[in-house]
Amino acid sequence: MGSKKDTSKETHKREARQKVYARLAAALAEFKVGIKEKKFEKKLRKASKLFTVDILKASKERGKTPKIPKKKTETTTVEHVQKSA
Repeated sequence: MGSKKDTSKETHKREARQKVYARLAAALAEFKVGIKEKKFEKKLRKASKLFTVDILKASKERGKTPKIPKKKTETTTVEHVQKSA
């Protein structure tokens, strides 16, 4: 069957696809209202697969795995407000 390296590669692809899917779902949440749930999920899965394939190809050409940046949440602290005032 598949070697351990092949399963590792598949796991990496699956994880990348899940991350892209989650990001797209969060970004397109407002468009979900006008579309049926099942249709939205199907289109989102298809788009995440296409994006993931391109991302992995581009990263393979560069020779390193892509790092998806963590979403930065901007928190306003008392010190930050005082510095800007």
